[in-house]
Amino acid sequence: MAQAATKKTVLYCGICTLPPEYCEFSASRKACEQWLGETHPEEYMRLYSDKALTDKMAMTTLSDDKVAKEAAKMEKAITKEEARMARDLVKKNSSRVVIKRVERNKRKCVTSIFGLDVFGVDLKKTAKMFANHFACGGSVAKNPQGLDEILVQGDFSEKILQLILKDHPEVPEANIDLTEEKKPKKMAP
Repeated sequence: MAQAATKKTVLYCGICTLPPEYCEFSASRKACEQWLGETHPEEYMRLYSDKALTDKMAMTTLSDDKVAKEAAKMEKAITKEEARMARDLVKKNSSRVVIKRVERNKRKCVTSIFGLDVFGVDLKKTAKMFANHFACGGSVAKNPQGLDEILVQGDFSEKILQLILKDHPEVPEANIDLTEEKKPKKMAP
């Protein structure tokens, strides 16, 4: 007779997305430990109580030199990770998302969205979402600087702005610029 399968739920860290048993190996160990203590105190006690730590130490047979080197290595990794996170935050805060209406022919225009990738937005999924939402063509293409941008056929700049604010809260409204680019009119001879 077959046994009924029992479902197991696995807890994942809200900081490094690893199970809490593996958080000690991530560069954001302190933040993970704090998150676990605040959100799951019973799991925190199981992993980081004095008894749990002494049990872990009894299982390892590292010399004092190796322990000191590993601790220094871990501290260096933590400071590097914190510095990287701070640089990323500064980069995000100083980055701009440009929604530009580009006139092609007399009444035809294209809306170009540039700078979303800095905020961790998947450009292909977002281009497809715009194309489906506005029932038009949408694609990811390289701009003249060689960077990726989303092109949407039609004038949807205001609606795209509202859609970005609704679907991507990680993009601050203050960092979004609306611009318009018109072709210069040809002079009659």
